[in-house]
Formats: sequence, C-alpha cells, structure tokens
Amino acid sequence: MSAGEKLVDQYLQLCEDRQFDEASKFLDPEILMVFPGNKKFTSLQEMAQGAKGRYNWVKKRRTDFTTCATGADTVVTSRGTLYGERADGTPFADIRYIDLFVIRDKKIVEQHVWNDLAELGITQPNSEES
Repeated sequence: MSAGEKLVDQYLQLCEDRQFDEASKFLDPEILMVFPGNKKFTSLQEMAQGAKGRYNWVKKRRTDFTTCATGADTVVTSRGTLYGERADGTPFADIRYIDLFVIRDKKIVEQHVWNDLAELGITQPNSEES
C-alpha cells in the first residue's frame, strides 16, 4: 500500500468511526468534498449534517486502491462496497462505491464520492437533487 493509500485508508476508517476531529487532521483547510447529487461540503461536520435522515449509518468494505501522480498532486481512488442501515432500520449491503481523493503536501484537498445508494432506493434524493 502506497503512502497516499495508507492516508486515505486511515482517513476513511476515522470517518466511519465518527472520529471527525481526528479525521479532519488529514484534510487541507480548503477541502472540497463532492458527494452524490453534486452535494458540496467543506468540513466533515457539514457532510455529516447533510447525510442526516438519509440513512442511519454506512460503512465501507474497501477492496482496492489505485494511485497515480499528477504533478504536485497524488490521486488515490478507493473502490469497494457499502453496507449499513437504512433510515427505517433495515440493513443493506453490497452497494458499490468509488471515492477519488486528491492529495497535496500530505493533505486531502479534494474528495469525490460516487455510489449507488439512491439509484438502488437505499436513500431518497433530497428535493434539490431531483
């Protein structure tokens, strides 16, 4: 596992464990996080607030990482499946995801998230996403 992949893996685990203060140390102060529905956030707390009511909890089974260097940046993708609990309490599993991270100077400057939660009816898009 490359240094960038280790950084991303640690960050994702801290996020799953809801250790947002610790996970935030991995982020650049000017972080841009883009989630499905083109939802943009600039902090983990803002991201967590944006997810309220969409599901009770979600975690990742990270199956593989890919890394490439582009100038001063390192781009790391994490791919795998999601599992968790819907807002109504029923479990879900095996939902594909891919996250793309841009790392600069050992900090995450961008995070882009794609998954099939809404497509498969696990979450319902917010009205502005429709």
